[in-house]
Amino acid sequence: MAMAPTVKLVLGSFVFAVFWVLAVFPSVPFLPIGRTAGSLLGAVLMVIFQVISPEQAYSAIDLPILGLLFGTMVVSTYLERADMFKYLGKLLSWKSRGSKDLLCRICLISAISSALFTNDTSCVVLTEFVLKIARQKNLPPHPFLLALASSANIGSAATPIGNPQNLVIAVQSKISFWDFLLGILPATLAGICVNALILLGMYWKLLSDHKDEEEACPEAVAEEEVVSHQFSPATLPHLNSFDSEEMNLRNRTARVSGESETNRPSNASRETVNEASERGDRINSASSRSVSSVELSSGDCHGVYTTKWSRKLWKCCVYLVTIGMLIALLMGLNMSWTAVTAALALVVLDFQDARPSLEKVSYSLLIFFCGMFITVEGFNKTGIPTALWDLMEPLAKIDSVSGTVVLAVVILVLSNVASNVPTVLLLGGRVAASAGAEDVKRAWLIVAWVSTVAGNLSLLGSAANLIVCEQAGRAPHLLGYTLTFWKHLMFGLPSTLLVTSLGLLLIR
Repeated sequence: MAMAPTVKLVLGSFVFAVFWVLAVFPSVPFLPIGRTAGSLLGAVLMVIFQVISPEQAYSAIDLPILGLLFGTMVVSTYLERADMFKYLGKLLSWKSRGSKDLLCRICLISAISSALFTNDTSCVVLTEFVLKIARQKNLPPHPFLLALASSANIGSAATPIGNPQNLVIAVQSKISFWDFLLGILPATLAGICVNALILLGMYWKLLSDHKDEEEACPEAVAEEEVVSHQFSPATLPHLNSFDSEEMNLRNRTARVSGESETNRPSNASRETVNEASERGDRINSASSRSVSSVELSSGDCHGVYTTKWSRKLWKCCVYLVTIGMLIALLMGLNMSWTAVTAALALVVLDFQDARPSLEKVSYSLLIFFCGMFITVEGFNKTGIPTALWDLMEPLAKIDSVSGTVVLAVVILVLSNVASNVPTVLLLGGRVAASAGAEDVKRAWLIVAWVSTVAGNLSLLGSAANLIVCEQAGRAPHLLGYTLTFWKHLMFGLPSTLLVTSLGLLLIR
């Protein structure tokens, strides 16, 4: 590919640099507009500066990836409503045998949930459970937070739906769900074990110095303080009007009761004359009230019983639809349409207005992807990525050990500098094209593995790390605990290098 004209090259590079700064540092002082708006800004500037045409910009948006991402987010929303993540949180403390056992459980559950429900979702919903258990057992939280974030990244590498970059790779490479799983699963299992051993080795003394001390009423803490999914609240104005009407009804009832109390007859002779009749009336009214209360109580019990079993039946349907989606993916059906179909089935089975559930979908992430597709396509049009890859390609052949190492280092660095999804969009197709016909699948899997595990290198390496850090900082009972950049790097550097190297040996 020939280099673009100088003006297009300069403008395209400038726009991509703006996009990169806003994506990596969304609150920069000179333009604190955030990642999503920064992505749209990059896309619009690419068209305004005529780096790409409007038609090329529209065609750059990958609808199958967006459909797959949307479908998995909707399914995760209904799984959260069906208490799936609540059950996963309870598994963390069920018959726990100490702090080290808890650390291993967090690594395992975080990895499994991330492979099935994406790493970002798992970190959002499990961080509160981890913090609560650490508080109950009087344990330092940071080893467990590191275990949660790092295992979520490693576990998400196992499936095409585990993280956004795998979604891109699965759609572009057309590797089936089953082949993807078989190719990376051995590396993922080994990586989880090695990551857990590194955590135990680094924090063995710290975990041994703290005894498990259950606080008072731990069950109450578990139910009241844990918030499963930190979604934006849905707008439901009819609930507010219902609350106000109920309050007015209570006030009117209180006023009527007060008036009846003040208007009672005070004449003693009159009470004496009508004493027998009033006594009889009181007996009759009391008996009627007791009968009504018994009927009402039995009616309430029947309603509660019916609601309870309806809820259980609905939860079973949610789990069955999710299992059906996974089976369909393993059978090789179209991933995007399978996820969207499962999401629509859950909406229909819910049999109520889907707006509150659909509002929990991260539409800002979908918009971010649209802008990123356009921006990366514009940067590709400048010819710079192709020229740089032409220099690196002879040294990054995966048919040799040295070439695989060079390729892994390039992906590792770019994933931490330019983020993993843009790295996959820039390099994925080129790496696969440079591999031999028998190594194309392995080339894609190497890109998926290294770009995902690279997120553990630093706190800024993946969104999962930032989610855990932000959730921990907002936790009230930790008084703003912060997982620092350097504390993460001290663990992330050895873990990333060892896990990446081991995975490269096991990927086939």
